[in-house]
Amino acid sequence: MTFVIRAATDGDLKHLYEMAKLTGGGFTNLPPDRPSLEAKLARSHAAFARDEGSLADELFVMVLENAATGEVRGTCQIFSQVGQRWPFYSYRLGTVTKHSEALNRTFRAELLSLVNDLEGASEVGGLFLHPGERAGGLGLLLARSRYLFIAAHRERFADRILAELRGVIDEAGGSPFWDGVAGRFFGMSFQEADQFNAIHGNQFIADLMPKHPVYTAMLPETARQVIGRPHPSGRAAMRMLENEGFAFENYVDIFDGGPTMIARTDQVQSIRSARQSEVTGLSDAGEPALIATGRLGSFRATQGCVQPQHDGVLIDERSAELLGIATGDVIHHVAR
Repeated sequence: MTFVIRAATDGDLKHLYEMAKLTGGGFTNLPPDRPSLEAKLARSHAAFARDEGSLADELFVMVLENAATGEVRGTCQIFSQVGQRWPFYSYRLGTVTKHSEALNRTFRAELLSLVNDLEGASEVGGLFLHPGERAGGLGLLLARSRYLFIAAHRERFADRILAELRGVIDEAGGSPFWDGVAGRFFGMSFQEADQFNAIHGNQFIADLMPKHPVYTAMLPETARQVIGRPHPSGRAAMRMLENEGFAFENYVDIFDGGPTMIARTDQVQSIRSARQSEVTGLSDAGEPALIATGRLGSFRATQGCVQPQHDGVLIDERSAELLGIATGDVIHHVAR
């Protein structure tokens, strides 16, 4: 394994932009817009530079680098507290029940209600792995490195955490959900709204979206079928989230109807199982693990081997080299 996770730098802008162009749309956290990506990097630099142990509205951007070639082949993000700069909107899928004694009939209808219920939670998002690297567990490394970062800086994150999965996008790059719901009120295509949101935020939703609930029975069948469904490329990500303890609690994205997965931060499997240990030596005989070291901007993570000892752990020589770890250093690690 020659890949490491590290904090993104200004020198990664070109790689981030090239990856953003490969997302295929509906990927708000990684827009193919250089000024937006530059703003994200600037915000991330400020977050990594702040050394205070308190919760704030911050964004951490990390990248997956092939240490052997210097190529950046993936990226991921962590938002420490959503809904602080502008409201964080979701649709909540609920049910209303009505009964008529005269007809002896009970009617149950599904409703989509515009809410800010998830405001203040942390968010893991912006995960993208270059198509040429989608093997060998690198997606898992990207995803779980975020939880090791949270475990190492727990005071910087909220008690609830969410992940928004991209919804269903058709072959033309449009969203059946958008076309059936919000698009009727905005006079713009899904691609236009998605790009505007990525660059300017979603305050325009509050300005223009009707506040009354939407009866799903009144939506086109194409829109109803995709509510709470992830994009086909996101099904594996949904399974990974479920394995970590995230659950779908009837919140969906206001743009494409994709599911929002939610968990208690301390109950996320990789956070709950993460251990902090002193490295007492090197050995390649340990069990597969994710290993992280460093604080804030010096944080680095990789896949390797860890062998517990009575007074610490042994790690494999390659991981020690990649992460710059020496005997006596402290690491965070979790079984792979």
